[in-house]
Amino acid sequence: MNPPISRLTPDDLDAVARLLSASGLEVDLAAELGREIALPWVLREAQGGAVVAFLLAWSVADELHLLDMATDPVQRRKGHAARLLAELVKWAQAAHKRLVLLEVRRSNLAAIALYERAGFHTTGVRRGYYSDTGEDALEMRITLDPSTGELCAP
Repeated sequence: MNPPISRLTPDDLDAVARLLSASGLEVDLAAELGREIALPWVLREAQGGAVVAFLLAWSVADELHLLDMATDPVQRRKGHAARLLAELVKWAQAAHKRLVLLEVRRSNLAAIALYERAGFHTTGVRRGYYSDTGEDALEMRITLDPSTGELCAP
């Protein structure tokens, strides 16, 4: 059975804040709860169980932009991030989106491999994108046919 994915609720804020901190990420979770375009999702280890992964995307026009994703360090390499990504692409297809976009640190080889397995491909480089280190970001995307939801060739 797949672990359940649901929308972030106020009851999840502390658990997700701890998860984000452990992953070196900062997200204003309260603001995202009130943002109409935000898709803040959590994946639980079981129905009503602990939050083990988090995803934040924004839905704007015909695009879906993946902003942040984190998995509890103890729960990594169990397919949770892949499951969240698959659900995000499924949501994009159902919502007739044309693009699913993201940026990822050039050095984050594990994440790049995960995104490639999910169907993303690199389309460009943003030089010096990350202000904390000046590291470049790879721009990655999935292109969908908005009428059928089918993945389009890169």
